[in-house]
Amino acid sequence: MHHDPLSDVLRSVRLRGAVFYYVSFGDEWAAETPASPDLARALMPGAEHVLAYHLIVRGAGWAATDGEPPVRLAQGDIVMFPRGDGHVISSAPGMHAQEDRSDWRFTTRNDPKPIAVAYHRGVLRPGAAIPAEEAKSVVVCGFIACDLLPFNPLISALPRLLHLESNGLGAWVVHLLDQAVAESRESRAGSAAVLERVSEMVFVDAARRHLESLPSGASGWFAALRDRHVGRAIHLMHEKPAHPWTIDELGREAGLSRSALHERFVELAGQPPMQYLTGWRMQLGAGLLRNSDTKVATIAQEVGYDSEAAFSRAFKRSVGHPPAAWRRKQRVGA
Repeated sequence: MHHDPLSDVLRSVRLRGAVFYYVSFGDEWAAETPASPDLARALMPGAEHVLAYHLIVRGAGWAATDGEPPVRLAQGDIVMFPRGDGHVISSAPGMHAQEDRSDWRFTTRNDPKPIAVAYHRGVLRPGAAIPAEEAKSVVVCGFIACDLLPFNPLISALPRLLHLESNGLGAWVVHLLDQAVAESRESRAGSAAVLERVSEMVFVDAARRHLESLPSGASGWFAALRDRHVGRAIHLMHEKPAHPWTIDELGREAGLSRSALHERFVELAGQPPMQYLTGWRMQLGAGLLRNSDTKVATIAQEVGYDSEAAFSRAFKRSVGHPPAAWRRKQRVGA
């Protein structure tokens, strides 16, 4: 079977998506979204990481997060905040929403989606939305949860603000998302499940487009995947995670000397090859612990460890709990 490391990681970090808000705006507007920890508490309790994205269905706007220049958004554009930064979207750069002390994100968590919201000098409670036909701008706000532990190289490899223009390669995702939201607003059967899947597709498409648009000389996990030698080494580790890889063997297979592979791997991926292999083995082990009743000793062998004790030590270093305790914690949803 052909192994694609990006697909491997996307599958393993358990993407869970939902489109929550269909937001109507008047002439001047600003809406703020809190950082990942607050979003997780309000919308997806128990999620390790929640990122937000916004699709401009009608009108135009701006998006900004601290430390980054504001970005102009046109109709059909998507802006995403992969690292979970708090941010603002607005009708003009430099605007901020009035402070919102209400708990509407909590109280509407389980309501049918998408929830209609209207902003006018601050947020109005859901249900008080002006008709979308009268709105100057309409934005779909979606949220995606994923795991960070034991190993998720994807999130830190993406920029804090990712602008996906409507004329890009992934324009089909915009149309699909818009259609899914329209279906949900009509309360069609199964529409909530469609929204969740499409929301996940938005993230997958964003990751692919970022990979394809990387400039030469870039660094990070995506650049490592694209590099001829380092990408080959990563491919091999994903293809045969239980193989007793050594840096010498990986170097031979990837076409570099031991020292050259180590140096290039660290330069691009930010960590040595064997550390990457350990992380990926822990991620695979976590999936087996969560999704099966396989004995820990068997899982240890499946991911490349000769003994249960060695696997348990490595796993505890990664997540803070030994395998059996971590499995129990996952099962009770703690």
